[in-house]
Amino acid sequence: MGLIIAIIVGGLAGWIGSNVMKADTGIFLNIILGIVGASLASFLLGVIGFASSGFIANFIVAVLGACLLIWGFRRFKG
Repeated sequence: MGLIIAIIVGGLAGWIGSNVMKADTGIFLNIILGIVGASLASFLLGVIGFASSGFIANFIVAVLGACLLIWGFRRFKG
């Protein structure tokens, strides 16, 4: 059940991130961006000493991570 919730939350976070960043990505890439972005942002926030707890905080972190990944992809792609 946790994997299904992670996919749903990742998809929503990726979709919101792609809308914020004005990216034209599909649903599969939105899910990937949301899940990987949440993991990356949680790790980076943990390194600097911030921890998010609760659904809303984790969701915000996932959206920020997805935006960060989209920004990085654009910089890498050129």
